[in-house]
Amino acid sequence: MLRQYELVDRVLSYDPDADEALLNRAYVFSVNAHGSQKRASGDPYFSHPIEVAGILTDLHLDDETIATAILHDTIEDTVATPDEIQRLFGENVARMVDGVTKLSKIEAQSETERSAENLRKFLLAMSDDIRVLLVKLADRLHNMRTLHFIKNPDKRRRIARETMDIYAPLAERIGMYEFMKEMQTLAFRELEPEAYESITKRLESFQVEGVDRIAKIASGLKLLLSRGGIDAELSGREKHPYSIWKKMSERHVSLEQLSDIMAFRAIVETEEECYRALGVIHRRWPMVPGRFKDYISTPKRNGYRSLHTTIIHAGDTRVEIQIRTRDMHAQAEFGLAAHWAYKQDAVRPDTQVSWIRDLIEILEHADSPEELLEHTKMAMYQDRIFAFSPAGELIQLPKGATPIDFAYAVHSNIGDQAVGAKINGQVVPLRTGIQQGDQVQILRSKAQEPQANWLNFAITGKARAAIRRHIRHKERDETVRLGRKLYDEIVARLPTPVGESALADALKRLKLPDSAALMEAIARRKLTDAQVMEAVMPGSATGNEHEHPPQQHAIEIKGLTPGVAFNFAEDCRPIPGDRIVGLRRAGQPIEVHAIECPHLADSDEEDWIDLTWGDKAEGGVARIAVTLKNEPGALGAIATLIGQHKANILGLRLDNRDTTFHTNTIDLEVRNAAHLMKLLAALRAADVVSSAERA
Repeated sequence: MLRQYELVDRVLSYDPDADEALLNRAYVFSVNAHGSQKRASGDPYFSHPIEVAGILTDLHLDDETIATAILHDTIEDTVATPDEIQRLFGENVARMVDGVTKLSKIEAQSETERSAENLRKFLLAMSDDIRVLLVKLADRLHNMRTLHFIKNPDKRRRIARETMDIYAPLAERIGMYEFMKEMQTLAFRELEPEAYESITKRLESFQVEGVDRIAKIASGLKLLLSRGGIDAELSGREKHPYSIWKKMSERHVSLEQLSDIMAFRAIVETEEECYRALGVIHRRWPMVPGRFKDYISTPKRNGYRSLHTTIIHAGDTRVEIQIRTRDMHAQAEFGLAAHWAYKQDAVRPDTQVSWIRDLIEILEHADSPEELLEHTKMAMYQDRIFAFSPAGELIQLPKGATPIDFAYAVHSNIGDQAVGAKINGQVVPLRTGIQQGDQVQILRSKAQEPQANWLNFAITGKARAAIRRHIRHKERDETVRLGRKLYDEIVARLPTPVGESALADALKRLKLPDSAALMEAIARRKLTDAQVMEAVMPGSATGNEHEHPPQQHAIEIKGLTPGVAFNFAEDCRPIPGDRIVGLRRAGQPIEVHAIECPHLADSDEEDWIDLTWGDKAEGGVARIAVTLKNEPGALGAIATLIGQHKANILGLRLDNRDTTFHTNTIDLEVRNAAHLMKLLAALRAADVVSSAERA
């Protein structure tokens, strides 16, 4: 374990302006806070955060990040509080320690690919400062180095699987290939011990010859480039066991058949020398077709830049060669942490400013502003939130989502039956917004069904589509029930009773697929009473057409010149018995309004015409608004009541629905205003009606 002065000296060696007092306070605080706690290895617990800090000094990270690493387990594993950390070490360190603590509380609950990908996205979304993620990756790397001390084999395998699925890909994502390779190797050793041992032993059997061969090839490459006028730093190595095993699995070949297990790296001074070196190498040895990659002109998404080629060396040996500059090498090894490394000669007056400046320099080849944002603040998922089910399943949702969106994301049945939710153990309404990392539990009832007002706060397409689909189906069911009531009234006026066979014949004559379609057509007034009667019993409609006068019949109005065209205003729908007035508009028919119509206030009284109903005026269409109790049979009850009062339903629209009431707008054929008033009085007296008014 690093001693206090050793750790501080490491930081000062690459950053002389680092806050030495901050590092000393953090070291002492961590040692005291963890006290006598022990790790599985038997070492004092505080040795772990100190070693994590040591790993990060290899990346030349700033003093705040090193202090965060030293303190990263204090909130989770000791009595230390976030307020105490902020008071002693400042806001930035406290924020980063809190961020690492939140990441540490998240564990993969499933080994499925989807869960792993969601967890990676969650970690990226929570790490709004890249340094938080760097500390977490160093924490995981040290835990993997000491994994063998854990006695429980299932726990070891879970940690190794989590590392392979979550943390190694994350390290690769931000370009930290050295972290990735070591994590993969250590996890591979735990997950596939036999394969690891087999590959390692076979590599050892090649080692004596291999070392000589690697040194010989590296020496030859360096001499070749030197003769071409290029001063290059050459190094060679065998690929690590997991990389070899992965290639063997993908290509279905043995280790002996896998020819490109050696890789060499040439580091030169300038970008121009990279391409010159490539030309010198290709002139000397043939390249393997399809194995050349130019990541300098087209960098990888994480900023990685290098030239890759594979050649046939000495006639039979495949050799992979990477060519890059020193800056490219720093980025390749340490990814987004590279801006701290290889900067010994740079003046670093302000850590945060240089952090942003260096990142922009590193990522100047990003394909788009969005990609730059992804790498600088890890905000690729800034418009997403991640919430957990009680079982630990991670659900990805848009920002602003509510428990209804969460419920439908889990399963449609859960969404349909939702009556409430618990967020982090607290009961909340379904319209409550979900925050990043919340645990959400949906409260359900089999008696519940989707409500129209859920559309006011559901934002995901899946939730809104499911709600609308249910409402459409329910409205259609209610419309069909209403149509059945109206149909029964229509056939009751036929000369003789009819059976189901008459209904089947009527469907054929009307070319409708089933009885539900007929009832819906009747309720929506797509068919008149006469058409239905004629279809059920041909010839029965004769003489009945005047029994319920339709709206189109001529109605005598006094005060108009005979033959002058007029229309009834749609907004107030006057009927015989209402006081009326005509409104003249240039080039349009006279518009007949009820005298109480509010739209008349917007017109000039000079355009008004005094009108009255004719002595025999009868029949008109009135619109009423009826609020019903939300219970089975309510709509059918008022339909029956309307029929009993000899009024005819022309149209029905559901305007509003909640768990207690629903309001419907109904267009009715009535004889006159007195007829309508009697009908409204009867409706108000019904148990299922809360209110009934003329609209």
